[in-house]
Amino acid sequence: MYNDWLTIGNFTIHGYGVMIALGFISALLISYHRAKVNDMKPDAILDLALWCVISGFVGAKGLYLIVEWKSFIANPIHFISGSGFVVYGGIVTGILVGLGYCKVKKINFFEYLNLIVPQIALAQGIGRFGCFFAGCCYGAPTESFLGIVFPEGSIAPAGVKLWPTQLIMAFGDLAIAGVLLLLWKNEKLRKFTGESYMLLYGIGRFLIEFLRNDNRGSVGALSTSQFISIFIVALAIILISVRLFWQKKKG
Repeated sequence: MYNDWLTIGNFTIHGYGVMIALGFISALLISYHRAKVNDMKPDAILDLALWCVISGFVGAKGLYLIVEWKSFIANPIHFISGSGFVVYGGIVTGILVGLGYCKVKKINFFEYLNLIVPQIALAQGIGRFGCFFAGCCYGAPTESFLGIVFPEGSIAPAGVKLWPTQLIMAFGDLAIAGVLLLLWKNEKLRKFTGESYMLLYGIGRFLIEFLRNDNRGSVGALSTSQFISIFIVALAIILISVRLFWQKKKG
């Protein structure tokens, strides 16, 4: 809600950037520790983090560019340097680059994916608090007691009660992280951790979009993220079904 945390001369520390950085560092440290204690390669976690974060940033910004191409044409410099991202673009490109890295290094992609995804959800949850401070990803007007009024200077419209979509997404992502950690601790369910992330995040993202009111593109009656969520959820269900089928066949 208040994004400018500290200003020294011409340099300002923004809450959005702090929370994004905090989410990334927390996810990296926890992933590194979990890889170490589970006899996996912690150095691979560092490499994956570097490549996936860079590619994820480019992917999230690239999809935002596609969705908001008119804004890009109007002001390219501000568009590139601003806080606008589409998370799905980062998730998809990050996974593809991670898959390529694991193939080159000859390590099991799904084992590392299952280990990392709880921390990805954690990072997203922390990062969404940054969205709240900046006022981006804001909700539709509401008379609900849950409504939040943003101050002048926020990306969100000021002086109007809005659904706190950023906080709903933040706590939702943190809840997903908790569920995924519980799944991973169960040796029989561990192999479904990656698909469960896709399923839970896809459903949650589809639903929260009904409460959002920021410009984020559309495909027919659906927002861009809702449209992508349908395919993410469908893919998760297919992968889980195939895995269960082969597990039953082997058993």
